[in-house]
Amino acid sequence: MSITIAIAQPISHAPPGDEANVADAVAYVERAAEQGADFCVLPESYPGPWRMPATFDPTEQMVDVARRCGLYVQYGSLEPIDDGSRTAHALTVLARPSGDDPWVYRRTHPPGPWIYTGGKYWDFEYVAADDYPVFDTEHGRVGLALCSEVYMPEVTRALALRGAELILMPAGVDKQALWASWRNLIWSRAIENLAIVVTTQNMFSHAQRGLAMVAAPEEILFESTASGLFFVDIDLGRLRELRASEDTVESISHQAAKAGVLSQWQRPELHDTIFMPCPAARRGN
Repeated sequence: MSITIAIAQPISHAPPGDEANVADAVAYVERAAEQGADFCVLPESYPGPWRMPATFDPTEQMVDVARRCGLYVQYGSLEPIDDGSRTAHALTVLARPSGDDPWVYRRTHPPGPWIYTGGKYWDFEYVAADDYPVFDTEHGRVGLALCSEVYMPEVTRALALRGAELILMPAGVDKQALWASWRNLIWSRAIENLAIVVTTQNMFSHAQRGLAMVAAPEEILFESTASGLFFVDIDLGRLRELRASEDTVESISHQAAKAGVLSQWQRPELHDTIFMPCPAARRGN
């Protein structure tokens, strides 16, 4: 079954003018729906807000446009915890065509709060969460992650082990010196989890280099460094075939990714050994 994903890589409004992103995000979703998209994917913190205290909440508009246009809308925001201490969760959110409450992933890695504190764009005291929900849709099971969590393979592995087939992993801004490694890791997360991984980012001028990308286990299906709205058709049938198969000595001749990495290759009896505390943690005991 084919799924159409619309990927928005916008020229975003930086804070303090980030509330203007809301109307632009609605327009992207409407354009995506006109082209028959099943999902519209937006960047991290888009439409926002980017800072605490939060001066707006895009939830109502995003839920409304998803319902009105009949598609899933993945968008970025934050969830205020305490205005006085400026604490908040960083969110990736999936609004639903049903118009019901959106599904939410709260960023889990790294430990906070430094990653969003006092920067050029973000400024809040990030609080890490500790849950990895996955969500059943008529198109397949969806997992959400966020930006530089691509450097933490445990995050997408947790989603894949819970059955996520499509992992939406929006990112923040121009990757600069990290661009090549970031691109590599998006595909790596798809390969090792036998999943489709989708990312995009904010751009603040056409001079910046974007990273909109759709990676399947066996190939990169799409990538662009430009701003715009892009459409990619995907089929989950092949990754389901890989997940249902076993790796053999002959697999190299007809499979461009390793089947069985979520089942056949696993050794649960070693998980306590693999995830033993690091030396620094042991010294602290």
